[in-house]
Amino acid sequence: MGTWYWIGVCAGVGAALGVLVIAVLRDVRVALPVTLVAAAAAGWLLAEWWGTVAGAVGGVLGAIGATPTVRGALARGGTRAGTALLVGVAALVLAGLSFVPVLGYLVALALPVLGLRVRRRAGERHAGLRILARD
Repeated sequence: MGTWYWIGVCAGVGAALGVLVIAVLRDVRVALPVTLVAAAAAGWLLAEWWGTVAGAVGGVLGAIGATPTVRGALARGGTRAGTALLVGVAALVLAGLSFVPVLGYLVALALPVLGLRVRRRAGERHAGLRILARD
């Protein structure tokens, strides 16, 4: 495999680490520095300096993308441990998908887009059966 493959793997694994760190720490101000260090270290282990850069960028994108989901789950009554467990399992799946060629890039780029979509829809409420009660 070429260098492009390992850059994608490092970006995807970094994004997965960002998701995991934000699930455990829950605060972006604390999670971003931890994510930068952890994702850069993982990138260095997988590849050289370009892996460090790709891992750090992927980690930041993953942490930013997962923040609305974690905050929303906790705001709606989810427990800290349960949210961390479920989002942690999702992070493991994302890390595994990163080893498929090109999917590492897509994981790192899709997380902020999905996080923005979740944030945009957070204020909407579904009428449900209340709409039938009006007469």
